[in-house]
Amino acid sequence: MELAAAKALGAGLAVISLAGVGVGIGHIFSSLVSSLARNPSARGNVFGLAILGFALTEAVALYALMMAFLILFT
Repeated sequence: MELAAAKALGAGLAVISLAGVGVGIGHIFSSLVSSLARNPSARGNVFGLAILGFALTEAVALYALMMAFLILFT
């Protein structure tokens, strides 16, 4: 029973980073909308950077979930 509790606690701690990922993605897209509202002609440059930031931020979420699943199922 102690091992199962430790695994659940470790997986829960690994998933805490998903809150930061959600905040980060929200910040990226709110900045994108704000910048496009101010200067619509810069869409080509800004949109590509926003998608790159989204992909890198989402990678953190995937790594956190991978760690949680490794902790739980190994």
